[in-house]
Amino acid sequence: MQAERRIGEYTGKSRGALVLLIGALHGNETSGPEAIQAVLERLQKEALLNPEFEFKGRIVGLIGNLQAYQGGVRFLEQDLNRIWTPEDVEQYTHSNPDNLQAEAREVAELCACIRQELQEYQPEALVVLDLHTTSADGGVFSIPADQSSSLRLAKNLKAPVILGLVEGIQGAFLRYLTEHPFKVNKHPQYTLGVAFESGQHEDPASVSRAIAAILSCLRAAGCMLPDAVQNQHEALLGLYSRQMPDVARLRYVHRIHTGDRFNMRPGYRNFQAIRAQEHLADDRNGPIYAPMDGFILMPLYQKKGSDGFFIVEALE
Repeated sequence: MQAERRIGEYTGKSRGALVLLIGALHGNETSGPEAIQAVLERLQKEALLNPEFEFKGRIVGLIGNLQAYQGGVRFLEQDLNRIWTPEDVEQYTHSNPDNLQAEAREVAELCACIRQELQEYQPEALVVLDLHTTSADGGVFSIPADQSSSLRLAKNLKAPVILGLVEGIQGAFLRYLTEHPFKVNKHPQYTLGVAFESGQHEDPASVSRAIAAILSCLRAAGCMLPDAVQNQHEALLGLYSRQMPDVARLRYVHRIHTGDRFNMRPGYRNFQAIRAQEHLADDRNGPIYAPMDGFILMPLYQKKGSDGFFIVEALE
């Protein structure tokens, strides 16, 4: 495993789940790696200062798109969170790395890293927390990979839960990991997966909210007792999310195609209410209007991206 990709690890004395923390799957989203490093340091300190502290399992922090992260950009050639299709992963992992483009090489190396961790620890379950930020303000929510066990995990992160978003994104990292689990000693690995959006890229509070999500994930995965490693960040996350819907469902995605010259109209925030036929954006074909009422999610305010905006409806 590349030393630069590994942020760190922490292993408890008792066996438990392997919790894989992924930061910077998009290279310009730096809050995830910062939060992972902070949590690892906090666990080390807790073990030294609190003799009653117990931790079950193992956590490993990895940088997703290492090349883009080092360059401070979202991606180099392809969005790394859009190319995890079974056919592409099969091709990338069985190709000479020297013949692969940048993000294809990242897929191959991440797969090798994950398989190595599973082989070394041999866990009963793999829990994946994929940490992100958004280009617009107000983007704090969790995205379960499915609507069963991953949904229960997502609800423990104390932020709005968006259903259907992973299924609505072709080639998503989490979708691949949960629908095509890695095998250890010829047995598929039981995998839970949640993506967590902790806020706007440059907002310092995004790091704090990601820390809170990681700690909540570790408790939900059975790694720590509910009252272990108390942290002020979790209370702040609860306050931030209390005016938002508990659960919402994806209703619409506006896809961007090469040459569209997509331009989101200014001022939209995540979870802002919109009305049908509201003028949201423009491209080379003219105005783009909302097809329905709902709440806007992840309006695109950066140069790179394949989705202009999402629309969700509140369920709870």
